[in-house]
Amino acid sequence: MPVGEGAIRVTTGRSDIEVEGSGEAAARTSAWAGPLSTRIRARPSAAEGFSWLADQLARQAERWTLWTPVALGVGSALYFASPREPQTWVAYAGAALALGLLVVAARWRGPRGATAALVLLACGIGGFCAAKLRTEHVKSPTAPIKGPPARLEGWVIDIASPGQGGRRLLIAPVRIGDWPAQATPTRVRVTLKGGYTPSPGEPISLLAILNAPPQPASPGAYDFARDAFFQSVGGVGFALGPPQSWTPDAPPPWRLRLTMRINATRWALTRRIIEALGVEEGGLAAAMTTGHDAFIPPQQVADLRASGLAHITSISGLHMAIVGGFVFAAVRLLIAAWPWLALRINGKKAAAALGFLAVISYLVLSGWPPPAERSAITAAIAFGAILVDRQAISLHALALAAMAVLLLQPEAVIQPGFQMSFAATAALVALAEIWPRTVREINAPWPIRAVQTLRTWLVAALAASFVAGTATAPFAMQHFNRISTWGLISNLLSDPISTFLMMPGLALGAVLAPFGLGDGPLAVAGFAIHLINGISKTVAAAPYAQFIVASGPNWTLAAAFLGILWLCLWKGPLRWLGLPLAMAVSLVPKPAAPDVWVSSDGAAVAVRSAKDAILFRPDVKLFGAELWARRRGLDPSGGQALRDLAYDCDHWSCAHRPGAPVKLAAAWNLKRPLEPGRLAALCASAEVVVLRDDFPAGVCPGKRVLTGADFERGGSVELLRQPGGRWTATWAQDLRGRRPWSWGPDLR
Repeated sequence: MPVGEGAIRVTTGRSDIEVEGSGEAAARTSAWAGPLSTRIRARPSAAEGFSWLADQLARQAERWTLWTPVALGVGSALYFASPREPQTWVAYAGAALALGLLVVAARWRGPRGATAALVLLACGIGGFCAAKLRTEHVKSPTAPIKGPPARLEGWVIDIASPGQGGRRLLIAPVRIGDWPAQATPTRVRVTLKGGYTPSPGEPISLLAILNAPPQPASPGAYDFARDAFFQSVGGVGFALGPPQSWTPDAPPPWRLRLTMRINATRWALTRRIIEALGVEEGGLAAAMTTGHDAFIPPQQVADLRASGLAHITSISGLHMAIVGGFVFAAVRLLIAAWPWLALRINGKKAAAALGFLAVISYLVLSGWPPPAERSAITAAIAFGAILVDRQAISLHALALAAMAVLLLQPEAVIQPGFQMSFAATAALVALAEIWPRTVREINAPWPIRAVQTLRTWLVAALAASFVAGTATAPFAMQHFNRISTWGLISNLLSDPISTFLMMPGLALGAVLAPFGLGDGPLAVAGFAIHLINGISKTVAAAPYAQFIVASGPNWTLAAAFLGILWLCLWKGPLRWLGLPLAMAVSLVPKPAAPDVWVSSDGAAVAVRSAKDAILFRPDVKLFGAELWARRRGLDPSGGQALRDLAYDCDHWSCAHRPGAPVKLAAAWNLKRPLEPGRLAALCASAEVVVLRDDFPAGVCPGKRVLTGADFERGGSVELLRQPGGRWTATWAQDLRGRRPWSWGPDLR
């Protein structure tokens, strides 16, 4: 229609605005229509969406290499998840295939995305092959599953961490009874029966019962035998008498001799620390210096766990960072304070070299445990980056460290320490990437600068603790089934104490102790530990200090790990796609808790009653029973009082009372005859009967019966009542598969 002078007409299309007319009104309308047109055009078309997505992918051009250790870890994890052991030739064929893919990727002149895909595929295949070859490399003989007592003669390598039964020795056997040499394990771990504790390096003889390393405490739980396999520990057991002196026929090999000499030095330093500080402070000081945690009081361990501070008892990334960082900062400060030296050497590189030596020395002093070894590799790469003029703390340096660890120890990918350490470190480095750099006035008065610095430090410490705690939370829930409610607060309070007082005092005390000058630094460290113990006790006693959380399905932990890595490694708004995966352990519904648990030898039984776990024998297999209860979100603290309300138990058996949550009867007499008529009474009204002994088929007809033969075949078991009263059983050995660490030769 015609438009008169001064009139306007606005025509809107799908994404356009046209203004027709002239005069002041048209000008004002054009000015108004411009921003509106921008707003309307903000609704993207399909082409614009693809263009935006391509731009996001282009932003990852320099970051795709960060995913190479992820692919390597996925390959290793697939190897450990396999139900059967692959043939060795598969590893060599896969390694050749991976190498071929890398050669093709190096010569590829096509799209960069195709090159990245080839490299990541090669890393995944390489991770699988590296894990298989590592298994073949560490494979060693295993003790029989049920072995008779035998005379063990060998060398004390180290004092191992105490178990439920007491102090333990790590021994290199020379002879075990009449076992053939090719069937003698490389290492065995023996729990002592009182008496004196031999020092590392002593040749001893003792009568012991040795068995294969323990199976998982419950189906799908953490496999301790797998850890023992990769540490070349082929047998565990307990001594039947005190250790005796023994005269060997020949000296040990030089490597074993060197290891024992180092461990003897560590043990002597441990005793010196205990004498200087006492058990309350000295036990924790020794654990953080030499790795010996045999002296930490059990209540102190419980308080540290409840307060979220248990990580300080394990020598890992935190301790390596403090020691290496303290030496680096101290050396750089001393060089800068000496002008003559500062003008002649590169202070930063000299400090990095000495920091690296400090980390290696601490690694040797701590006994070279796997978590410390992984942390030392990471620290070595960081200091090496400084020496070659590269950024020490970056995601690329962390990726290189992860690659090195996974190539040397592929089994680390399934260990909680590696998962938590690298998840927390990746989250902290990603936080540092996006942390805003504030601009400060140069000429501001010092009180203002001090307040600004304090504020910045507090905000950074709070953010770092929150991010690290959030990144490790899925692993803590899945592996340890605990949530420390006030863990953030306790870590904020204890971190400055451990960084500036405890670890420097322990480091200086350990260095000066051989010269008789370590008492002063150790006293400072003891005071710091006293403060940390006070924090842990206070927090552990606070209301709702910790909660028990059931483990989620096994796949949720892998999903959470990948989600956390996506959040850390992806650059741009699409990184938030990893958030639902990162929360998989918390969001995915937990599987139904089983009604019954029985240990791998039938000696311990527990049943579920609402949110409680009733233990039939609270003094037997307590570690395994508590581990199962926490994993299923149950509280095992009811003890014998809760059991006596629901079950009638004597020394060798239990039968259910009216109103019991599960009509279950159990007998663990093991070759001892029950009282006349007791077995018939157990079978009379029970739905499930657990018998530790071997019984012929047909015992307790019409009941669900588990006997010693079942446990020997399947290990620990969980029973779940299905609708209609049918019982289903899940056995630990069925979930472990046929792997070198899940079964072994029976020498007897």
